[in-house]
Amino acid sequence: MSMKRSIAPGEYYHIFNRGAHRQGLFRERSDWTRFLFEILYFQSPIQFKNVARIVRTFDAEVGFDISEHDFGNVLKARNVELVAYCLMSNHFHLMVRELADGGVSRYMQRIGDAYAKYFVSKYQLSGHLFESPYKAVHMEDNRQLLYTSAYIHQNPHEIKTWRGKEEHYPWSSLYDYVTANRWGGLLAQEIILDQFEGSKSSNYADFVRTSTAKVFEKELVVPKKNPR
Repeated sequence: MSMKRSIAPGEYYHIFNRGAHRQGLFRERSDWTRFLFEILYFQSPIQFKNVARIVRTFDAEVGFDISEHDFGNVLKARNVELVAYCLMSNHFHLMVRELADGGVSRYMQRIGDAYAKYFVSKYQLSGHLFESPYKAVHMEDNRQLLYTSAYIHQNPHEIKTWRGKEEHYPWSSLYDYVTANRWGGLLAQEIILDQFEGSKSSNYADFVRTSTAKVFEKELVVPKKNPR
C-alpha cells in the first residue's frame, strides 16, 4: 500500500486487533458468539432488535437462527464482503473486501463500539477494551491474498488442544471452508476456493496445513501504512 493510498472499494484487506494489554476479549461462550454475530451481520447497516436473544440461538454446526427476510436484507445492503476470519482469546483476524466507499471504516467502527459497550457493561470494566484502532493490510496481489487466508486459518494451531484439529475450530472460517459454509453469502469463500481444482475444500485444507504463511508473517500483519 502506498503511503497516500487509503482503503478503496473493490480491494481486499487483512484486518486485525487485540485486547488492550493483551487482555482477553472473550471470557464466556456468549462473548465469542456475540462477536461472531457482529462480524457476520454488521457487514450491512441493518439494525437487529434483541441481539442477545439471537446470539443465544447459536449452534456451532448451523450458525444463528435468522429469518430469511433479515438474512436477505443484510446480504443486499453490505458495505463489506467477509472472506475469512479467526477469533482467538485475545485477538482476531478478518479478511474483507470493501464494497462501498468508507465501508470498512463503518463496519469496524460498528463492531468495535458495539462489542466494547457490551463487554465493558457485562464485566463492569473501565478503560479501553482494544489495544489500538484496528490495523489493515492491503492485499497487493493474489499470492498475498492466498497466504494471508492460510495465515488467518492457521491461528488455532497456537492452542494446544486444537493443534492438528484446526479445521474443526468453531471460531474460524476454516470450518466453513472445509466442512460446510454456515453463513451462505455472508462468507465470500469463492475468491479463495475457486483457485483450487478438484476437491476444492480438501485441497484448500491441505494448502493451509502445509502453508509457509508464518514465514511471511511480517508482510501479512504489518501494514505499510494504517489506512485510516
